[in-house]
Amino acid sequence: MAEITVTVKLFAAYQEAYGVPELRLQVPEGTTVEGVRDRLIEQHPELEQWRNLTRFGINLEFVEPKRTVQEGDEVVFIPPVSGG
Repeated sequence: MAEITVTVKLFAAYQEAYGVPELRLQVPEGTTVEGVRDRLIEQHPELEQWRNLTRFGINLEFVEPKRTVQEGDEVVFIPPVSGG
């Protein structure tokens, strides 16, 4: 199966876990945005608490978890943010 490259923008807990604001990942063609999220959680299990709370964006548009990513997409994970 062919692989594609996507850019993943990290915010809040995801950025803290990885220590960088973005990643470039190669994923199999047909991967969903939730599949990308699951891969990040596998690499950093402390992110598990955000699995069902994270919203997703592709190319500046909110998307559903089952949306398939395409070559060159910019994927954004937006966990809940607390502030004060």
